[in-house]
Amino acid sequence: MFTGIIEEIGKVTAIERGNHSAKLVISANKILQDIHLGDSIAVNGICLTACHISNSDFTADVMAETMHRSNLGSLQKGSSVNLERAMLANGRFGGHIVSGHVDGTGIISNFKKDENAIWVTIKASPNLLKYIVEKGSIAIDGISLTVAFVDNSCFKVSIIPHTAEETILLHKKAGDTVNLECDIIGKYVEKLLYYKEQKKEQAGITLEFLQNNGF
Repeated sequence: MFTGIIEEIGKVTAIERGNHSAKLVISANKILQDIHLGDSIAVNGICLTACHISNSDFTADVMAETMHRSNLGSLQKGSSVNLERAMLANGRFGGHIVSGHVDGTGIISNFKKDENAIWVTIKASPNLLKYIVEKGSIAIDGISLTVAFVDNSCFKVSIIPHTAEETILLHKKAGDTVNLECDIIGKYVEKLLYYKEQKKEQAGITLEFLQNNGF
């Protein structure tokens, strides 16, 4: 479990590509001070397992499903990535609940300066936008951000200087793809309501049921 508070910007130093999967070697500093083999690390918001650790980098395997769902397939040697270690039980919950299991991707439409902040507009598909609510939370490349605007084709967030300095979001350009993880609570509520409606339909006596049984 993560909070969306990026701890460090790492750099991809090597990529070993399979047909549909990959192995990433990522250089870092801060996060290497307290991780162990098998620990979870969010890389651009995607929960990956450290399968090898050295004094200057860590290695993680990326399965085909993750490559398909995320923007990790576009990484190259030298690419910068947002990094966050899994949350400690006694840590501060500075962002929101982030699982590291991305729902899909969005495309940056434009950037607009607004005094000390930068507005970022991101286009996304309807199946993602239905979970995004104004003043709700969204993880963009693993960054916990507040949704400032949403309609049926896009949403917007406002980036303060600290976030700009500590993450890679403003290093991107219009047309770039970002990983999106919607608020997990909304997805669970939708699933529970779906099953509730299913049970209601199965248990209820309908006009068709009565007609089929001679009433």
